[in-house]
Amino acid sequence: MAAQFFLLALFALSTCRALASDPGQLQDFCVADRTSQVFINGFACKDPKTAMVEDFYFSGLHMAGNTSNKQGSAVAAVNVAQIAGLNTLGISLARVDYAPYGQNPLHIHPRATEILTVLEGSLYVGFVTSNPENKLFSKVLNKGDVFVFPQGLIHFQFNIGANKAIAIAALSSKNPGVITIANAAFGSKPSISDDILAKAFQVDKKIVSRIQAQF
Repeated sequence: MAAQFFLLALFALSTCRALASDPGQLQDFCVADRTSQVFINGFACKDPKTAMVEDFYFSGLHMAGNTSNKQGSAVAAVNVAQIAGLNTLGISLARVDYAPYGQNPLHIHPRATEILTVLEGSLYVGFVTSNPENKLFSKVLNKGDVFVFPQGLIHFQFNIGANKAIAIAALSSKNPGVITIANAAFGSKPSISDDILAKAFQVDKKIVSRIQAQF
């Protein structure tokens, strides 16, 4: 009986792990057919006989992003939207450029864990665990350093140097998604009620209105 229970527990754990990431492919590849009118959890496959080498290729990460914005950062994503051949493969990539003292602000990836490698410069990075602990794990990274941000947790990167910084991020989903916390809270359309935001952030409604005006 104990052995059966143990096997059942192992099966349950393995099933949970399987459901926690992108579905696995059942063939060599499944190039996304972006013209398909079929709505599924992901993208329909085009006929593999029509696949081309370009379906597995992207060029452009050698070019620096435009960091002349309020946050001083630019993210160049390479996911299934850029490489159709990433469909079902459960992986994607991004280049992040940071102006001096620029940041990739507080955000989450609802469908992916992220592993970040610093190529140039120094970054102060961190993530916050879920309620009720809300513990901050943070560290200064230099060239060649690697840091992991667990799936679904709020995280950030900040360039602590007077020179530009560059990082490459790999993510465990073909379409990891991104939710920038400030944009979602203060820039939603239609706007979230001032009363709700003022109570949530424990500030005056005038402050909420002032912040909303920035988005």
